[in-house]
Amino acid sequence: MRQKLVVGNWKMHGNAADNRQLLQGLVAGLPAVGDVAVAVCVPFPYLAQAQSLLAATPLAWGAQNLSEHARGAYTGEVSAAMLSDFGCRYAIVGHSERRALYGETDAQVAAKFVAAKAAGLVPILCVGETLAQREVGDTMRVVLAQLDAVLDLAGVAAFSGVVVAYEPVWAIGTGRTATPGEAQDVHAAIRARVAARDAEVAARLQVLYGGSVKASNAGEIFAQADIDGGLVGGASLVVDEFLAICQAAGR
Repeated sequence: MRQKLVVGNWKMHGNAADNRQLLQGLVAGLPAVGDVAVAVCVPFPYLAQAQSLLAATPLAWGAQNLSEHARGAYTGEVSAAMLSDFGCRYAIVGHSERRALYGETDAQVAAKFVAAKAAGLVPILCVGETLAQREVGDTMRVVLAQLDAVLDLAGVAAFSGVVVAYEPVWAIGTGRTATPGEAQDVHAAIRARVAARDAEVAARLQVLYGGSVKASNAGEIFAQADIDGGLVGGASLVVDEFLAICQAAGR
């Protein structure tokens, strides 16, 4: 049985004072959520704060991005080893906003995945289609091509102990959500693609749903057979809402 996992992606939000209040509220509420792994991925400047406040708690933390390079003349970039220095467990790779706004390619995302794994981090590999791609029936082709780029570079064995997040781009921050059935279909296809290379790795793989997850819809989404939790955006910035989503995963 795969443990459920809920990850909050704060994106470019927060300040030191608000973060402290939010993190302390989450830690206080964790005992009530049940057997669910919970993490927050915070902006780079607040990793030290997260480490300081969360080191002795069950709440894990991670980064929203990383460089594919280990070191060198890459001004403004942050390496996987640097993230490890701040106790990060997770690193998001290939978020749709990175792909759309910063032009990250499937090949670059695959390289970031490999860099995260090499440093002992758990990559959260994001895959997903745009609205235009969904409307022409291209969802599976796009999602599986994004997945294959990483499988081909890293190998299926590298997917042991990692996380894949299906995030339909058209549902991120829009209030629109894939129906539980639509989400399940894509999650099942992701697991089947990995299973074609290694059934045991696929059976253990945590596949999360991301796209306007809220307390009101989390329970129905997380009840699907191949959905192992959520990658949560805006709702992760509200203590009670995020804890309610975590509770839904624990039911």
